[in-house]
Amino acid sequence: MRPSRSGDAGQAFPIYITVVAGLLFLAFAYLAVGQAAANRNGAQTAADAAALAAALDTRDQLAGKWVEDVLDPAKWQAIFDGDVEGLDLSCWRADELAAQNDAHVLGCDPGVLSYEVEVETDKSVGDSIVPGTEDEKSQASATAVIEPRCTFDLPGEGTGDGEGDDVLPLPQLQCEDDRDWDPDPDDPATLPGPEDLFDVHLADSE
Repeated sequence: MRPSRSGDAGQAFPIYITVVAGLLFLAFAYLAVGQAAANRNGAQTAADAAALAAALDTRDQLAGKWVEDVLDPAKWQAIFDGDVEGLDLSCWRADELAAQNDAHVLGCDPGVLSYEVEVETDKSVGDSIVPGTEDEKSQASATAVIEPRCTFDLPGEGTGDGEGDDVLPLPQLQCEDDRDWDPDPDDPATLPGPEDLFDVHLADSE
């Protein structure tokens, strides 16, 4: 007597349904994890961009101050140290860049030569099989720092150049990448740009 194939098929069908349901659950779970990861990555991208934008705006202001005081080398070091009065806060740039990346700024903390920004995404993680995530938003923070790229010796320091002269020459700027500048206010080509005077980058995460 032959075994009933229909009986075997009937027994296998519930197992098949269980396996398919399990695979679907795993697929939706991976999708939920992917949605959350994408949302977090978006938040971090927005935070990085916002912090860098704020720092770059301050860098440009510092470079502008250096051009204003190029004839007074005694003020140069204070400018490179960020110790300058009259600088405008640049958190508005952080707001702009966060908005361009579908986020908003929760906090903007300017340092002497840095900006720490915290953002939150405008969009939530979205619907998923994980309960409570549909309204959950991601937050992230980033810190951008401004570092001077040039050093110099005031006349009379180091080499002793300029001693005894009625008009002291402007110091030479020795900058990174082996680039030296001999500033001449009458020749704009001899004046370094903001990117030559200062480096802006994200701080390493601890």
